[in-house]
Amino acid sequence: MPPYNWLLFDADGTLFAYEGAEEQALQNVFAHYQLTYNDEVGEAYKRINQGMWKRLEEQTTTLMDLRWQRFADLFIELGISQDAVEFSKMYLHYLGQAADLILGTLEVLEHLHGKFNLAIITNGINEVQHSRIHISGLERFFQHIFISEAIGVFKPARGFFDSVFEEIGQPPKESVLVIGDSLSSDIAGGVGYGLDTCWYNPRGEMDKYGYPITYEIKELKQVLDILDVRK
Repeated sequence: MPPYNWLLFDADGTLFAYEGAEEQALQNVFAHYQLTYNDEVGEAYKRINQGMWKRLEEQTTTLMDLRWQRFADLFIELGISQDAVEFSKMYLHYLGQAADLILGTLEVLEHLHGKFNLAIITNGINEVQHSRIHISGLERFFQHIFISEAIGVFKPARGFFDSVFEEIGQPPKESVLVIGDSLSSDIAGGVGYGLDTCWYNPRGEMDKYGYPITYEIKELKQVLDILDVRK
């Protein structure tokens, strides 16, 4: 059995069913402002939003700008006249209420809790992530919750992991496993920091970067097999 003492879990797309939460929040905020929402709007937002998060990971924009700029760009593309800053605030309110978990999350954490040190490492917005973690009941499992906005550095930057390691007492790197769904933030960050990684890849996508990923899983409960935790 690998001698892991610390398990660092990503949140969105790994523990939280983020795509559904995002779509529901979008539907709610568009309804709030009495604007038409359809699949075309949803797809346009996802494309713009993903591009903005990629820029954030590359450190070519800030989270403060990302909050509203994605909606400003969307409104320009769709020809909508709307205040992007106020719209963003309402969207984040709705997103903070969306706390649906990926199938098997609670079961997995119940088995791991007390056997390993558990922490959440997430790129995201403080008030949204704290709200969702609280509503979902995940707080009881995790000793630490690291949110990039609070740290001031975003995965995959080394500075993010420097802050995490300082807080958890500088454990040996070989005793830490990063578990996440994003190649560009979770896996890139873990590999770049010299940590073992577990890629949660439910869609069976290809590793287009060729990272030396330690483990790859399609279901979250497979983590229990990797760690030899009896179900």
